[in-house]
Formats: sequence, structure tokens, C-alpha cells
Amino acid sequence: MRNGGRIAAAIDVLTDVLTRHQPVKSAARDWGKRARYAGAKDRAWVSGLVLDALRKRNSIAHAMGDESPRGLVLGALAHAWSWNIREIDAAMDEDHAPSKLTLQERERLVMAPDPSAPASVRGDYPDWLAPHLERVFGEEAVVEAQTMAVRADVDLRVNTLKVEAEKAAAPLKSAKAEPSKLLLNAYHIPARDPSEREASLESIPAYSKGWVEVQDAGSQIAAAAANAQPGEQVLDFCAGGGGKTLALAAQMQGKGQIFAYDIDGRRLSALIPRLKRSGAHNVQLVHPSEPTQLDDLTGQMDLVFVDAPCTGTGTWRRRPDAKWRLKPAQLAKRMQEQTDILAKASEFAKPGGRLVYATCSFLMEEDEDRVAEFLSQHAGFTEEDAAEAAIASGLLTEEGAATVRRFRSPTGSVRLTPRRAGTDGFFFSVMRRKA
Repeated sequence: MRNGGRIAAAIDVLTDVLTRHQPVKSAARDWGKRARYAGAKDRAWVSGLVLDALRKRNSIAHAMGDESPRGLVLGALAHAWSWNIREIDAAMDEDHAPSKLTLQERERLVMAPDPSAPASVRGDYPDWLAPHLERVFGEEAVVEAQTMAVRADVDLRVNTLKVEAEKAAAPLKSAKAEPSKLLLNAYHIPARDPSEREASLESIPAYSKGWVEVQDAGSQIAAAAANAQPGEQVLDFCAGGGGKTLALAAQMQGKGQIFAYDIDGRRLSALIPRLKRSGAHNVQLVHPSEPTQLDDLTGQMDLVFVDAPCTGTGTWRRRPDAKWRLKPAQLAKRMQEQTDILAKASEFAKPGGRLVYATCSFLMEEDEDRVAEFLSQHAGFTEEDAAEAAIASGLLTEEGAATVRRFRSPTGSVRLTPRRAGTDGFFFSVMRRKA
């Protein structure tokens, strides 16, 4: 496909996303089924443009004076991909391209950003979230949000149950992976040009062998704060697809027992092939259809890890369409779920045991507020220094240790963001049950 046809396709896909409320992956897949002539590079190009249009939806709509799919896609070419007006004109002259640029579009495409635009426009986030971001980041809210409106890097965790980090280096060269600056047993793949196709990590032998797992560095650091020890009894209470379950299993060197539970059995089932590939033999799945299996664990766990369901604001770089679907009612629902889950999960910690609470959200309502509420209602628990817990795991580099210390709150919890650490947005707190 030529660029003109690709631009037309991006407008079609974005129209489905905005009018039918489809996730980008679903809308792009449906378009691909209709456009059998489109190759892998074409699909990557179209998806990349749609995602960037969504990442910067507010600022592009403001710059273009047009929030239609066409306005957003054309604006993304100029304001996200840095195309000049001649390049856009040339593409619009090609076969199968949308109609040629209007005079207003041409004028808007060459205008500089408006420094007087509202914060939610400059930061590309829903207007109703403005007070929430200001509460967390203060005067840096816009700058923090702007780093959440760019393409995310990819992080890999080396599975030390099977291989040492140094040995994994050579097989990862084809993916242009480099050692992580934050973690010792991790690699980092910088984000590619948004019009380029991402490398398929599943095709790398190191992945099929179970040597590496895709896991954001922020998620890896949150798991490190659990500092799971060989021989411990551990409950991953919201295991989901199992990324942190596998990270904890590696920390434990296959010794002890991890019970992986999730209220969604379908998500838990996705962990099965990952477990086989990883070689972790000390993980036992607890299916939600048999919740009585949890009863025997009450008060017996050395560690309870709660990766709570949340609004996912910390993953806006990867899922920009979710940013615009988020509503106040959804936040309120998540907050209640987090309160209930944290209270229930705490019952499994033994005297002296640890309770780790984590979210991929930067909202204080889902983070510090939930921890403070829990501690006010559970006098038997105290909050500890999450930064030092992560450092004690031995998994962080010197830069990683300095980063978590720098962004440790007065109460001991840690919040990481793309701007602060180059990770997704992650919050984690470590609490201990009194002996």
C-alpha cells in the first residue's frame, strides 16, 4: 500500500474506535480482514498512526480545530510523526487517498502548538481528571502526562530459573535489546519509529525457551519489593496472566510454594502455558470455581501480593484508547473493589507476614488513599519502606536503587512513572502484619 491508502485506512480504523467504542486491536484486526491486500508493514503503519492519534487526541484536536477521525489522523502525521506539509500533500495526491487537504487543514497543520491551551489539552488527558493529576504531580502534571502520550519501550525479564542474564544477551541482540539501567536481570528495547513494525519477540528462540518474559520494568520493580525468599509460602491474590507470579517464582529459586489466584478464571488459565515455558514448578493455581481452596491458607502466608484491578492510568502509553473511555463512575467502582480486595487478601498473611499492594495507576485515590484507609481499619498492619524492600531483593542496579529512593513517599510507598523512571506508571506499598 502507498501512504495515501494507509492514511485512508487509519481514518476508517479510528472511526470504528471512536464511534463503535472498539479497542484499537479489534478495529485494526477487522480492517485487516476486509483489506486482504494489506501486508504486515501496512497493518503496523496504520495501527501506529491510530495509536499516536489517540495518545495525543486532545492536543491534536485543539491544533486542528477538528476532533473528527480525519482531523486527528492528519494532525497526527504533523504533530506526532513530524511530517511536513509537502509530505502530507504528496500522500493525499495518491490513489485511494482521502480527499485533498482543505485550506483550513493546511493552515492548521503548520501552526505551532498553543501554549495557552488548557492543561488537559497540553497534557492530553480527559478534562475531568485535571484535579486528580494536579493532586499527584502538582505543577508538573502536564509534563508528567505528556510523557504518558508517547510510544512505550519494551522491557524483558530474564528468567533466572533457566538462564543467567549474561547468557541471554547474545540471543536478544536481534531485537536490539540492551541491559536495563534499573534492573540486573532485565533488558530494554527502545521504542521504534511508530510507523515501523515491532519485532516479534515470540519468534526469538530465547522467548520460546522460556529464557525471557515481556514485563515492564515498573512491574518488575514492584515484584522486587515483595522480596520473596526461597522456601516461603506466597499467595498472589490477583494473579491475572501471571507476570508477577513468574517473577516471584524466580526470586524463590523454585523453592517454597506460590498459590496463584484470580477471580477471573480465563485470565488465570492464560498462566498455564507461561508456567510450562518458564520451568517454575512451585506454582499452584487456585481457580475461582473452587474458592474453598483458599480457606486453608488463611493466616499462613509469609507473603501476600495484591496487584489490584485498577483504572490502568499507568498504561496509557500502551493503551491510549482506554484513556478516553475512563469515566468517574469507573474510578469509583475500582476504588471500592480495591478496598474489598485488600481487606480480604490481608486475612491470609500470617503474623509477621508481608502484604504488598500494587497498581498500574498513578491516581492517589487508588494508591495512597486505599493503603491509608486499610491501615486505619486494620491496626494489626504497619507500612514499611517499599524502596528498601525492593533494594533488599538484590535485583536493582545502583541507578534503580537511587530511583526508588528518590520517589519514595513519606510513608514509604513508591510511585514510578514514564517521566520519573522510564517505566509504566506503577505504585507499590509494603505492609507487615504484627507478629
